[in-house]
Amino acid sequence: MHEQEGVIKFQLNFQPGAVFPAAQIREINAWRTLLHQLGMLGQHPKRYDNYGFGNLSQRSGPAEFIISGTQTGGPEQLRAADYALVTQVDIQQNQLWACGGTAPSSESMTHAAVYQVDPRIGVVVHAHCPAIWQQTAALQLPHTAADIPYGTVEMALAVQQLVRRQGEGPALFTMLGHEDGVVSYGHCFSEAVSLVSQYYAKALALGAQPNLR
Repeated sequence: MHEQEGVIKFQLNFQPGAVFPAAQIREINAWRTLLHQLGMLGQHPKRYDNYGFGNLSQRSGPAEFIISGTQTGGPEQLRAADYALVTQVDIQQNQLWACGGTAPSSESMTHAAVYQVDPRIGVVVHAHCPAIWQQTAALQLPHTAADIPYGTVEMALAVQQLVRRQGEGPALFTMLGHEDGVVSYGHCFSEAVSLVSQYYAKALALGAQPNLR
């Protein structure tokens, strides 16, 4: 039995407010649409009890980032109101502050953990790819431990250890305690998404099944 997707486990301090101008989310939305088409994020009746899955973010300031909202996986393209701005994160206290048209993804703490390690990291992609995840050992991928669940302080701290070891990116790791969870990051989306695509192809070459869409 997999853990239910989309459950926010941190203390969220959310202020509903003005949505982003369309131009501000144009790039992140375009890359999200591509990942949706690849089955890396979305919503499917045969995956995770039909809960939305996957998310992505883009740094917008020294300590701020734009991220897709919680349970917004269904549509192929999102509206500006479907994104949130994370303005502050305290990992040790398990608290996160955000504003915008919708509450931020339940994986926001993990994204924040990556950004806090290195200011040169510009984007984070949290994909769901059974093909890559199941081939973690064969592909010799770095990973978080199977007993660390998603969205927790423990996950955030484990992620920071991995990122420090791997450097600023682009890089990719799997989350063995989060079914099918794959995270990539880099300076820009072309780096992070390209890395996910490369490992997806490598996993398929090993005999893994394609993602359900």
